[in-house]
Amino acid sequence: MSPETLVKEPFLQTESHPFSYDSFDRYVMTTYGRFPIALDRGQGSRVWDTEGREYLDFVAGIATCTLGHAHPVLIETVTRQIQTLHHVSNLYYIPVQGELAKWLTEHSCADRAFFCNSGAEANEGAIKLARKYAHEKLNIANPIILTAHASFHGRTLATVTATGQPKYHKGFSPMMPGFYYVNYNDIEDLESAIAELDANERQVAAIMLEALQGEGGVRPGEIAYFQRVREICNEKGILLILDEVQVGMARTGKMWGYENLGIEPDIFTSAKGLGGGIPIGAMLCKSFCDVFEPGSHASTFGGNPFVCAVALSVCQTIEAEGILANVQQRGEQLRSGLRAIASKYPHSIAEVRGWGLINGMELKAEVELTSIELVKAAIAQGLLLVAAGPKVVRFVPPLIVTAAEVDRALAAVENAIVSLGN
Repeated sequence: MSPETLVKEPFLQTESHPFSYDSFDRYVMTTYGRFPIALDRGQGSRVWDTEGREYLDFVAGIATCTLGHAHPVLIETVTRQIQTLHHVSNLYYIPVQGELAKWLTEHSCADRAFFCNSGAEANEGAIKLARKYAHEKLNIANPIILTAHASFHGRTLATVTATGQPKYHKGFSPMMPGFYYVNYNDIEDLESAIAELDANERQVAAIMLEALQGEGGVRPGEIAYFQRVREICNEKGILLILDEVQVGMARTGKMWGYENLGIEPDIFTSAKGLGGGIPIGAMLCKSFCDVFEPGSHASTFGGNPFVCAVALSVCQTIEAEGILANVQQRGEQLRSGLRAIASKYPHSIAEVRGWGLINGMELKAEVELTSIELVKAAIAQGLLLVAAGPKVVRFVPPLIVTAAEVDRALAAVENAIVSLGN
């Protein structure tokens, strides 16, 4: 076989080999419904495609690029760490991992941290910890974890089962046992579910909720609901787990989503924004429920020096550069602007809701316009958005977004709506 027959068409764009969608689709599994854009580089809240077109990025890797693209702190940290030590086993002490755990626990209600690679893995860790706690401390043989309808907790078999959306279960049965779904923000439904399970000798060991449902339509938790959930957990010895994968790390204008609700969880998870785009997840807990011991749980890449150095730099930059204040101010600006647009197009837009820089604009059920159609129209206006269900468009820009960029995004949204004849 000649060397020429081994050469395949490259993905990387060069002068002699421009990027090819056909080549990409030939080799990469089609697990995503991709938009016809090939992104090539980014800076701050902007990205450019392989044709040189500029877009405002209000997706940010789906609430992940905390400091935007090519932030100087990330560039410096990545460069320094890759030149010193990027990966070793957790069989040894990793100093920067300890520093990151210290920062996270000192800036939250947690006492301990376990590091992994993603939000799904962090939620897997929380589920395993809750089950182990149930077996060892509560003597529950078959523990039940309550989760909410319209929730999203990940794509592994356990976390997709925890996800209360049947569309994500399709084709993957049998699902994992030990989960039971309740309506979000509905305390009567939760209390009746616990009573029904108790009557059938099925004991609830944990309640796992998002402080704000992201994939479920950007639906903020209600304070009264979560405070009553916390009371129930205290009364019955049930662990409260909060999935902070999308809303944690300053996304809501507070460091953690639960701070908007006036409660503390026993266990919570983080990922996405924690590494600012570098893959890292964390499961954090209070010391009383830390029943893991050597051999209970592990992750080969979790918490290696490279990712921990980057995550620590993200945490420190949030604190040093006053990013929480920017999130609060730009979030108010964005919601105010979206509500002004909604008032101009009341026949199309039902509601605008959210916290900080995670916001959703819900389209009216009776109109034919879908969230994907609006996302496509926004792309034509140079704005990247992401759907959160068939009728909700999500706005999750980098947390360093400027006032001028928010104004530009608002103008693009209105132009997109007009272009669709709505």
